[in-house]
Amino acid sequence: MKIIVDYRERKSGIIRDLASKGFEVDVKALPMADFIVETKDKEGKVHTLGIEKKTQVDFLNSIMDKRILRQLLELKKHFTKQLLIIEGDQNIYTLRNFHPNAIRGMLASIAIDFQIPTIHTKTTKDTASLLAVISKRMQKPGKHISLIPYKKAATLKQRQEHIVETLPGVGPKLAKSLLIKFKNIKQLFMAREEELRKIDKMGEKKAEKIIDTINQEYE
Repeated sequence: MKIIVDYRERKSGIIRDLASKGFEVDVKALPMADFIVETKDKEGKVHTLGIEKKTQVDFLNSIMDKRILRQLLELKKHFTKQLLIIEGDQNIYTLRNFHPNAIRGMLASIAIDFQIPTIHTKTTKDTASLLAVISKRMQKPGKHISLIPYKKAATLKQRQEHIVETLPGVGPKLAKSLLIKFKNIKQLFMAREEELRKIDKMGEKKAEKIIDTINQEYE
C-alpha cells in the first residue's frame, strides 16, 4: 500500500513510522495537502483522499491569516475526499490569545460549510497510525450499510412482522393487521391497492406508496 507524503514531513518521523508499518511512502513536493491516499473502486475509478495535517499551534495561526480556508478550498477542488488532522496533546483553547468560540466557530465551519471531517491526534506516531488505518480502510471494497435498523427477531412471526414494518407508513400494529388479513408476506405483496385500502388505518395514500414500493423497478 502506498501513501504519498509531502517532503516537508521528512523531519516529523511520520515517514519512518509508515515505512516501519510496511507502507510504501512516496515523498513528493505536493502543491496542496500533506498526505494523499489513492484507491480504485470495483469499476476501476480512482478515488483520492487529500489530507491536511496541522499542529495545534499551526492550526490557530492558520485561522488568524485565513490560510486554512484557502487550503481547504484546494482540497475540495482537487480531491474526491478530504480530511483535516490536528496534531497535539495540549488544550487548544489555552495555546493562544484566542476566544474559544473563534476556534469552535472555525471547527464548525470546516465540518458544516466545507463538509470536511476533522480528526485530532496526540503525536506524530498517533498520526502515522491513523494514516495507516485510513489507507487500509480505503483499500477495502465499500461496505453497504443497511438502511433498516437492526432488530433481533427470535421467531418466524417476529421476522415476518419486521419485514412488513419496513413498508412505508407501516408500524407494528398495522404490520400485524396486514399479516392477519393476507396470512403471509407473499400474499401481501400480491395484493391489489383496493384490497390494502380496506385494512383499518391504511388510507389511500399509504396503500399507494406500498404498492409503488413493491412494484416499481429498482434504479
